[in-house]
Amino acid sequence: MTYRLNPMKILLILALLMLPTMVMTAQTTDGDGTTVTDDDVNAVAKKLYCPVCENIPLDACGTAACEDWRYEIELQLEAGMSESEIIDDFVYRFGDRVVGTPQSTAPRLLSLITPWVAIAIGLFVSVQFWQNRRRSDDDADVSVSNDDSDANIATYRDLLESDVSG
Repeated sequence: MTYRLNPMKILLILALLMLPTMVMTAQTTDGDGTTVTDDDVNAVAKKLYCPVCENIPLDACGTAACEDWRYEIELQLEAGMSESEIIDDFVYRFGDRVVGTPQSTAPRLLSLITPWVAIAIGLFVSVQFWQNRRRSDDDADVSVSNDDSDANIATYRDLLESDVSG
């Protein structure tokens, strides 16, 4: 008696034999033996910005450059680098634009304080402008009332009468 395998059974057996191999290669591990997941990569990528698009975090961007950067982050995590080391590496290679704000203390402080100082100066200038405008309006009212002497009124009345009479 001969046992005959049909091609479907052969494919099924091969697939079942390859299944553990595919599962093992889908998981990558870092130097500690722990698994590097997409969540780990995205936790770092969330703190970096896309080099191509404006103001889009690296974890949400779908460009090829961002995919390459996420893969690079995955490789660095596998090599045992910490989150801060990876971010520092990206800042060193691509500049402060990848993190949104400068990492150095002085430029970071300057970039955070400058908008507030500009707002304070703008408010101060506008308050001074309106106060000066109100003072000049008050001074104009006072000067008009001082110029309204009887002699001036008589002169204006004479001019008006001469214009009306023709």
